[in-house]
Amino acid sequence: MKHPEFPLTDELIYLNHAAVAPWPQRTRDAVIAFAEQNARFGSHYYLDWLKKETELRQQFKTLLNAPDTDDIALVKNTSEALSFVAYGLNWQAGDNIVSSDQEFPSNRLPWQSLATQGVEFRQAHLDSADTPEDALFALVDADTRLLTISSIQFASGLRLDLQRIGEFCKQREILFCIDAIQSLGAVQFDVQAYHADFVMADGHKWLFGPEGLGVFYSSATAREKLKLTQYGWHMLKDTHNYENKPWEIHPGAQRFECGSPNMLGIHALSASLSLLLETGMTSIEKQVIERSDFLKTIINDYQQLELLCNRPSPLKSGIVVFKHKTIDNATLYRHLQHNGVICALRGGGIRFSPHFYNSFTEIEQAVQIAGKPSI
Repeated sequence: MKHPEFPLTDELIYLNHAAVAPWPQRTRDAVIAFAEQNARFGSHYYLDWLKKETELRQQFKTLLNAPDTDDIALVKNTSEALSFVAYGLNWQAGDNIVSSDQEFPSNRLPWQSLATQGVEFRQAHLDSADTPEDALFALVDADTRLLTISSIQFASGLRLDLQRIGEFCKQREILFCIDAIQSLGAVQFDVQAYHADFVMADGHKWLFGPEGLGVFYSSATAREKLKLTQYGWHMLKDTHNYENKPWEIHPGAQRFECGSPNMLGIHALSASLSLLLETGMTSIEKQVIERSDFLKTIINDYQQLELLCNRPSPLKSGIVVFKHKTIDNATLYRHLQHNGVICALRGGGIRFSPHFYNSFTEIEQAVQIAGKPSI
């Protein structure tokens, strides 16, 4: 039985939330309502739109367990926020940054680009130690300024112990930056428990939002370490005083929002977050993990399929990666897409990423299509 918020066509089994998620019904409705209001009344209701912007900051505060809405910036995407950190800190030649060898380019390229300033980017092989966290810690030395890691690795589904890493960084006064795009909306998240300095994520994956709008969290202390790299009217303390002579930057994270907000995206993402918060992230994480566990179990039932995400870990994610033993990945991927199974070609295999609303029946059907292809 379909979830009422996800009226996906019967021709599809959607298992690609680690890439781009479908919108809930309420998000579709919010976008239509905003478009209709804009078309009929222009900006007449702009003060109401500002209330929606405030509401979205509050929703993100709750989702992240941030101390204050002033810690929340609404940005274009994860890459923009990571670049704010990379080019906001005052680096010295000889500084180094520790990360992993499994990062998405967004959490690799900004740091590698700092080589021109004499900053070294160190990539830990996460399988080289007893735990992935130990592999990261082994690369840290007295010149390490920042540790940056994806909370869940996009290609393998490996979930890191963020609390352990955060405590390690705090003890050594190392800045801790988290790319949370594969966590927010799928599993519970707590910036305070993780001692996180910076956290960023797009809205279009597990959060069910549109592309082009994301969140950038910065702790009050860490935020003051970043010089600004963009300027405009929206990052000012007195935002709607358009004279602003003299002017001051916004005391909170809004300082990273240089220009006009993405009001259409704000209405859409706020609607999507309302579904997650109403359902509850405790319940959502439980259901996401149940579905990924179920996937692993039935994949193991097929002799021709092999799991590629089998490293034992007390922390689980919604990402499951596997391959066929006799059919190449590209061929299998095309077969799955042709048969309506929406997934991704990642991590040396096929990546399935079900969300809480996916039924066990459709998940089983997807594995059956993969395990017994008529290719």
